[in-house]
Amino acid sequence: MVADLNVLGGELQSCCAQPLTGFYRDGQCRTGPEDTGTHVVCAIMTEEFLSFTRSKGNDLSTPIPYYNFPGLKSGDRWCLCVSRWRQAYLEGLAPPVVLEATHKKALEIVPFEWLLEHKYTHEHKGL
Repeated sequence: MVADLNVLGGELQSCCAQPLTGFYRDGQCRTGPEDTGTHVVCAIMTEEFLSFTRSKGNDLSTPIPYYNFPGLKSGDRWCLCVSRWRQAYLEGLAPPVVLEATHKKALEIVPFEWLLEHKYTHEHKGL
């Protein structure tokens, strides 16, 4: 099996295990044919982004116990749909991105420069 690659061309790193993220709920922002949302951007949640996505009909903050979903808060890592991240970027609300854990498939929808502009750094700690 060939390893999935990140947007930097290296092996895809884990995004988050707590809460467990990814379309396949394996901690990685991998994708496949059944992932119609293309959940490939490893992002660090911000209050601004969580409010934005809620206003677009995708509430990521509210827990859904049936799906073992704890609800997200600022500072959590999560594999986002690349189209939602792009939409947030265009509205000036894109959350920081962990490049090493963002799947190369994201580059089919957003330019690398946009992701690099929002690269997660240690300055983002304490979101």
